[in-house]
Amino acid sequence: MGMQANLPELTALLVAPDRELAEAFLATLPRLHALQILSDLKSYPSPQTLDIRLRQLRPDVLLIDLFSHLDTAAELIRFCAALPHAPQIVGLHQQNDSRSILLSLRMGASEFLPAPFDIEVQREAVARLRRLRQPEPDAIQNPGTVVVFSSAKPGAGASTIAIQTAFALQRACGKRVLLADLDLMGGTIGFHLKLNHGRSAIQALESADQLTCSLWSTLVAASEGIDVLPAPDAPFAGGIDSSRLHAVIEFARVNYEWVLVDVPVVFQRLSLMAIAESDRAFLVSTSELPSLHLARKAVHLLDQLGFPKDRVQIMMNRVAKRDELGAPEIEKLFDCNVHSRIPNDYFSLHRSVTLGQPVDGHSELGKAITSLAARLSNTDPGAKGRHTELQPALARL
Repeated sequence: MGMQANLPELTALLVAPDRELAEAFLATLPRLHALQILSDLKSYPSPQTLDIRLRQLRPDVLLIDLFSHLDTAAELIRFCAALPHAPQIVGLHQQNDSRSILLSLRMGASEFLPAPFDIEVQREAVARLRRLRQPEPDAIQNPGTVVVFSSAKPGAGASTIAIQTAFALQRACGKRVLLADLDLMGGTIGFHLKLNHGRSAIQALESADQLTCSLWSTLVAASEGIDVLPAPDAPFAGGIDSSRLHAVIEFARVNYEWVLVDVPVVFQRLSLMAIAESDRAFLVSTSELPSLHLARKAVHLLDQLGFPKDRVQIMMNRVAKRDELGAPEIEKLFDCNVHSRIPNDYFSLHRSVTLGQPVDGHSELGKAITSLAARLSNTDPGAKGRHTELQPALARL
């Protein structure tokens, strides 16, 4: 508290039609010693009026009531986040409402604070806002690309594709690549690569607020030219704070050109948080009917949550030449494009897993993975940074 009290207060514009919510939040500020309210708007302004007020006041932070009318608040957040002089945006709510969290963060908010506005939670949020407004001087100008691999049904092969794509990217680009296994209950990347490391993603998440390069070097293992952050040996069933996940991914983004993240099935909270942090994500499915059925449900879920269709794309795995469903039929089924089709090459994959090595580049599977890595590495740079649409603080989802 003492250190924060010595820092200048962040200035803020408050927009809160719900006066009970506003008064509850304002009552905490004398103890917080971190925010100065420049203006308190008691109704939602028009976008044009909000723009004028922001230009006049130039606040560090916009605090906006999500509880009174979520859709109106979300549109104001979208408008504000696109302004060249945009402040950091914080959503306020009467409760931990998951839809409000996801929608506000997708529109461009940086933080979400629910009543009764715990002081320590607010201090942590303010600290993150300060870091966002004043990034570390040694932060690189061109952060790495984060790619998430998930599936709708266990066993679809998302982990295998993530592993082989990481190897292929390193070969193709010669850049630093991190492969992170965030399937904390049943991750198998360490097993596939025959790692016996002892440290895992859990230690990284626990140390998220104090990560340094020296500490990081003890958390990752090396395998065939890439760094690997494995899942824990024992299944971890505890909750993950989204601010810690954000901190770990951002640390990795600064230190690697490519960050490939393997997560559990897409219906899990951790997977959705990781996708929200990503530049792009792949939903892996096989052509089996149960997998296709769940993948279609997953596409609908992601659409309902507001993820852009170009952020999350379908990847068909174990495709056989005799498969009756071709790309057009599958695209019609999912109402979205199929990014890649990975062939069913059991023998090449079995040899790779047995040896704990990259798949043979001359095999059918190896050629498909090499092609996937080439497509990824030629991604339009304009797609970079889309992760900021769903910034940290899925914390209380």
